[in-house]
Amino acid sequence: MESLITRYKNLLRSVKLDFKRNLYHQINWDARAICILGARGTGKSTLMLQYLKEKLPESQSLYISLDDLYFKQEGLVEVAERFIQLGGKHLFLDEVHKYGDWQAAVKNLYDFYPDLKMVISGSSILPLQKSQVDLSRRLVYYELPELSFREYIALKHQIVASPVDLNYLLINHQELSSKIIEVLPHPLAEFEQYLQYGAYPFFKEGQQDYISKINQLINVIIDYDLPEGRDISTATQAKLKKLLYILSTAVPFSPNITKLAEKTETTRPRLLEMLHMLETSRLIRNLRNSSHGVSMMNKPDKIFLSNTNLIYALALENQNKGNVRETFFYNQLANSKRTVTYPQQGDFLIDDKYLFEIGGKNKDFSQIANLPDSFIAADDLEYGLGNKIPLYLFGFLY
Repeated sequence: MESLITRYKNLLRSVKLDFKRNLYHQINWDARAICILGARGTGKSTLMLQYLKEKLPESQSLYISLDDLYFKQEGLVEVAERFIQLGGKHLFLDEVHKYGDWQAAVKNLYDFYPDLKMVISGSSILPLQKSQVDLSRRLVYYELPELSFREYIALKHQIVASPVDLNYLLINHQELSSKIIEVLPHPLAEFEQYLQYGAYPFFKEGQQDYISKINQLINVIIDYDLPEGRDISTATQAKLKKLLYILSTAVPFSPNITKLAEKTETTRPRLLEMLHMLETSRLIRNLRNSSHGVSMMNKPDKIFLSNTNLIYALALENQNKGNVRETFFYNQLANSKRTVTYPQQGDFLIDDKYLFEIGGKNKDFSQIANLPDSFIAADDLEYGLGNKIPLYLFGFLY
């Protein structure tokens, strides 16, 4: 037990509080039990440690990573009970998926120790998603997405700007652009950097190894995380990686599932299952018409990688600019908890109300002319006019 406490204190000393993710301020930390979901590399462990350092008494709190070799010999429930006996009240459990039958342990601690507050997380999102069936009554779930463009600027330059509501942005985008350019004179240059290197907090460790770290992250998800949640073969893992590469180089399109299955040397039903696996592991996003519903066997209307950094890591020099623009827009709107669906006209329908066409600065309204609540999100544009809004501004929604 002493060794766990010592490691926890050492971690606290290394944690910085100068930048906090937007989710930090949205979590109800007073809840009895919290589960933080999120793709690998988004900063869940840092988020937990920041709250511990800033808000909780060190003598009453403990952060444990369950991939610690300590738990090869000791049981989680027994460790938690000793912690409670020592006056512990706040138990933070990271990498919970590394502990066998962690769901039963969390359930028992919740049921038998009502004064204990718990926060759990893990780098493999699939086992935590499964827990929503068994633990939904006990855990409050949150998801930590990739960095927004706003958060990237805050972390890189210590330029703090509050998140902007979408309705405010649509009406006041010229005023918002002016305020941003006052403190960030070259937003388009920063935006281009973000598209390539800004989705994950580890960009602070340097750009030189950033792309290789993303490729390592993809390999870990497919080679280790997916097998923890599903029974898949090494052949399927190879096909998943091939499928990701194909999607990274694609022009935004309505996919021909049969042809895509042929390219990945699999069957149509198996391809739909693979797309579902990649979506649940947060590597892709499947865009659908609102009338289709979300089902593994429903063909998506469009398929995107989860964020633009994945495109640059996989496609190298073969990125399609239109794909990058649409991926960014979809990512930022979905991560800001907006409902994003595929419309009959235009590129995206937001909250069943706002219609968007995505393009460069010369994009016109011909494709969505005379449609109500229609907008253009335009790249390579610092200031907008009317319903034509700079694309980078949608990175300030969360």
